[in-house]
Amino acid sequence: MCSFHLSTAAMSAWAKHDRKTEAWLPLYRHMADSGAVAGRLWDDWVPGSVKRLISHALPEGESDGRILVTWLAASHDLGKATPVFAMQVPELADRMEDAGLPMPSSITPVDRRSAPHSLASHVLLRKWLTEKYGWAPAVADAFAVVPGGHHGVPPSSNDLIHLDDRGRLLGKADAWLKVHDELADFAADSSCARDRLPHWATTPLSPPAQALVTGIVILADWIASNHELFPYGEDDDLASRTERGLDALALPGPWRALAPPPADELFSRRFDLPDGATARPVQLAAYDVAATVSKPGLIIVEAPMGEGKTEAALAAAEVLAHRTGAGGCFIALPTMATSDAMFTRALAWTQRLPRIDGDETLSVYLAHSKSRFNEEFRGLMDSVVQEVGVDECSESCSGTSTHVAVAHQWLFGRKKGVLADVVIGTIDQILFGALKTRHLALRHLAMANKVVIIDEVHAVDTYMSVYLDRVIEWLGAYRIPTIVLSATLPSDRRRHLVESYDRGSRPEPPASPVRQKAKWRKEVPISSGDSPYDVLDGDIGYPVITASTGATPMVRAVPPSGRRVEVRIEPTADDDAALVDILRRDTAHGGCVAIIRNTVGRAQQTKELLEQYFPGEVTLIHSRFLAVDRSRIEADLRSTFGRDAKTRPGRHFVVGTQVLEQSLDVDFDLMVTDLAPIDLLLQRMGRLHRHNRPPGDRPPLLRTPRCLITGVEDWSAQPILAVDASQYVYGSSALLRSVTVLGTHLRRDEMIALPEDIAPLVQSAYSDALQSPPGWEDTWAQAEREADERRNKQLERAADFLLASPPRQRGGSILGWINRGAGDVDDSGRGRAQVRDTDDGIEVVVVQRVDGELRALSWLDEHGGRRLDSGTGIPPHLARAVATCTVRLPPRLTSPWMIDRVIDELETNGIAAWQDSPWLGGELVLVIDAQGHADIAGHTLEYDRELGLLLHNEPEGAAK
Repeated sequence: MCSFHLSTAAMSAWAKHDRKTEAWLPLYRHMADSGAVAGRLWDDWVPGSVKRLISHALPEGESDGRILVTWLAASHDLGKATPVFAMQVPELADRMEDAGLPMPSSITPVDRRSAPHSLASHVLLRKWLTEKYGWAPAVADAFAVVPGGHHGVPPSSNDLIHLDDRGRLLGKADAWLKVHDELADFAADSSCARDRLPHWATTPLSPPAQALVTGIVILADWIASNHELFPYGEDDDLASRTERGLDALALPGPWRALAPPPADELFSRRFDLPDGATARPVQLAAYDVAATVSKPGLIIVEAPMGEGKTEAALAAAEVLAHRTGAGGCFIALPTMATSDAMFTRALAWTQRLPRIDGDETLSVYLAHSKSRFNEEFRGLMDSVVQEVGVDECSESCSGTSTHVAVAHQWLFGRKKGVLADVVIGTIDQILFGALKTRHLALRHLAMANKVVIIDEVHAVDTYMSVYLDRVIEWLGAYRIPTIVLSATLPSDRRRHLVESYDRGSRPEPPASPVRQKAKWRKEVPISSGDSPYDVLDGDIGYPVITASTGATPMVRAVPPSGRRVEVRIEPTADDDAALVDILRRDTAHGGCVAIIRNTVGRAQQTKELLEQYFPGEVTLIHSRFLAVDRSRIEADLRSTFGRDAKTRPGRHFVVGTQVLEQSLDVDFDLMVTDLAPIDLLLQRMGRLHRHNRPPGDRPPLLRTPRCLITGVEDWSAQPILAVDASQYVYGSSALLRSVTVLGTHLRRDEMIALPEDIAPLVQSAYSDALQSPPGWEDTWAQAEREADERRNKQLERAADFLLASPPRQRGGSILGWINRGAGDVDDSGRGRAQVRDTDDGIEVVVVQRVDGELRALSWLDEHGGRRLDSGTGIPPHLARAVATCTVRLPPRLTSPWMIDRVIDELETNGIAAWQDSPWLGGELVLVIDAQGHADIAGHTLEYDRELGLLLHNEPEGAAK
């Protein structure tokens, strides 16, 4: 720490105050604490990849980078040395006035809202840089925006102009101006930045670097704001204070990937391959591409279901982390169920990673709204003894040893958890990176310090793809190694992903200190005319790996693994009697059958139908079960039909919705499915004869894989039309295209060969060149118009809170970065609603009223039927059990004309004594009677453990 001297007036300014004890912390101490914490974060926590990105344009590289983040962290609260802040605590304001700092006669609430101290920090630092050091305003803004945005929202130009007109709030008297200069000098001196400032005057930070430095400063402020780590009132020296506080925090350092062993050896060590087993071709190819591509960037792996894409991605991530210095891995999946399944696999991988001596700990986090119910994750969690980082405007106001995985007590929570070394979560966590939301810089830092893996990207619809493409563009701007996995990816999506990444990663133009502030650039095609990206169009082979290079993308076709399944496609009438007859005939000697419906309503009806003829042999799975029941059902399905299942039932029928196509690694002998878009049909077929089993293990009549396609009104009609429920979910166009490309497979019961036919079918179905079959022209044209309208509406809605593309000019700043944003959202329903075009419904906690008393649901383990006292609160263990009983109401009850009435009625069930519970506070409560019924908004709901939540008289098409 460099030398400094402060006047009595400057030392009188305060930063923190405890109203209970009246203890307070001087501003200069909090500034020094924050700067010192930032320096330690740089030394011990920030990975090499982030250091290089921040430092690459600075004259002295990473040594400048460390000084920079320390200086800006120390400067972050300059705006607290102002009357508008000081007068929040009159006693401390009087003390400052006694030290020579005059206070205005009054400060109104409107004044405080117009001059938050983060905005004041930006104004004061910019003024100091321009007036004392002669910096150009645009360059000064590129640095001052970091303190200006340290409470989560960078200021806009209008904010700055408005505050400039209200200078009395910042202190216009000479004494105030002197203190501002003193404290700005103090920040520069205590961080040893003063000698570097002339060298940075012509080196504006790039917007991506500004965002990352802001994230580090936010972290430093949160840590330094914890009074247990950095107590008030103590007078010890600053260096000892920092050392003691950070030692107590014991924040784990980043993952430092060692040089990986040869591919076969790596796969054998990390994934516990059986003796004699070798990695599959797509896995070896992914490893090789990651190791040899000239410019690590975006890698897309397209390969069949069950080919080991996950293991391929983890191996490639290890290679890329070693090459780039990334400090962790971020794995995103479509659903909470897939995230939970991946958590187990990723945890096993982390525990087999080699470590550098003394670097044995990796922090791990499960990122979705129900992670607290995952027993494996809860088993990792240290007891959370403190909430580090409560500021008044913040979120709560080569060795052979292997790593130990922990859930560090500080890296836990809706905003900080994603900063852990290894994060497994839903794709929403990645899409939030393109959503204008508070503390976005922190989320960008969480992505920028890792290798990002996005699995099952085929599950991303048009609306979500708007956010995904923009996130990919920012990942490119940060030079983040990114791996995308898909079994069925249309070529236009492949091309858009690569173009987006390259658009973000294109080199910046030379810096200019007099450049005008950059405007947010509209997205434009990356090229015109003949394009290097034309190599990605159409069928480019399968399996195939694509890698961005900044020029012509690299495309590598991969030999098939030899795993091959030929599936016979059979059009089947959408008729109950016909379905029962087929199932009776085909399972006469046994068999495990999947019946996949496109809506919950159709699935429930099918369950009730089959139960009449096959009692006790039918299981139903869909999204409208209580969380505790769905978890139990999914666990039963994995243990019964999964890869490691010890025994399979002689005959069983699993009826489900889309959860079967993407959430479970299960194997069936026969499949019946509603007509769906071709890529989803192929996904469903991937659950048919999925696992290698001896032929004799399957019933004689089911040794040939067969997929019966139903959900069509009349297979002989011209054109062929899906039932209304399916058209409601997917639209007519995708279903007509699916039928068209299946063509002779449907007419002649021809076989579909997996994986050979996957790419041709998918690329054909999504091609603009696909023509309507004869006689279908009018229906086809109408369906295409409706699809275009639907797509345009989705794009328009997605743009409301979409983050702009990263500006290329280094002379620009992130001023106004998230203006008119979505507020403070996370992985709760509100956040999901912003990045998904879906009505997930209202989530409610379900309890029972029995004999006039509220009780936990009768079937809960240990706590079933327990009385719930509404007057004195609820014990934590019971609250947690009740909180697992959540379910989403049917979409009909959340329609615009219904939702207000529904919420009003649910709020009448609110229990005031529960609001302090971390498990139940703020939850809506649905009270059912002893028979499982509830009346709400003129509708009757029923919860049945076998069928899930039922809405009686619900229109079929509305049951998603």
